[in-house]
Amino acid sequence: MLSAFKVVKIGTIINRENECRLEVDPPYQDAFLGLEQFSHIDVFYWLDANDNDAGRAVLRVHPQGDRANPLTGVFATRSPLRPNPLAVTRCRILAIEGRDITIDAIDARDGSPLIDIKAYIPHSDDDEGVRVPEWVEGR
Repeated sequence: MLSAFKVVKIGTIINRENECRLEVDPPYQDAFLGLEQFSHIDVFYWLDANDNDAGRAVLRVHPQGDRANPLTGVFATRSPLRPNPLAVTRCRILAIEGRDITIDAIDARDGSPLIDIKAYIPHSDDDEGVRVPEWVEGR
């Protein structure tokens, strides 16, 4: 069994007040072929600001940083503190120009390393029957 994996950065997330886009590095532009046919993508990125021994050692948190929420294991949360600080957000594509994908919004820090992009396909990513705890907002 492998104890380490090689993950490469394929670009950078730009997330500023009036600008939200994925800036993909030149070697990966050929991977855009056919992407314009999709309305949404899943964006995978590295939570590099939390990539340290202390952050990777945190296994329990109060969800959403709210101590009123029960102490919960990080695998049951979207906490940026986790053994492998990897995140995913579903985004709506607004435009594709050159190596840039303009998106509607993302919960990533400006400058976060972009790890991967996957087309969102509803029939394979169906959320029917999803169950979440009461502390999850908006459910």
